[in-house]
Amino acid sequence: MKPIYLTLGVLSVGMGVIGVILPVLPTTPFLLLAALLFSKSSEKIRTRFENSRFYQRHMKDFLENRTMTRRRKWTILIFADIVLTISFILAENTFLRIILILLFLTKHWYFYRYVKTENTEKKD
Repeated sequence: MKPIYLTLGVLSVGMGVIGVILPVLPTTPFLLLAALLFSKSSEKIRTRFENSRFYQRHMKDFLENRTMTRRRKWTILIFADIVLTISFILAENTFLRIILILLFLTKHWYFYRYVKTENTEKKD
């Protein structure tokens, strides 16, 4: 099973590198997926990754509970919407524009359906 994670990790890094060149492909999700897959391929890498400040701050709560704060959720959605809108405006291909619209709708559907909002209200 570990070679499969390693192979998928290499493919994710490749897609992330292509995403740097092409404005349509998102780079960061592919690189995060690659980091997660590489961490599953080796116990030493997984331990180092889970002890990193980035993992503790941004990914731990989501991977454990599938929850995000409202602010983090909106930050991700707005940033991704801006990137998709710019890509939509710059794209001249109708097929590509349809894919971008489907990606936009799927992203919002996933966030509202599967990512729960963490309640951060202070209780006195």
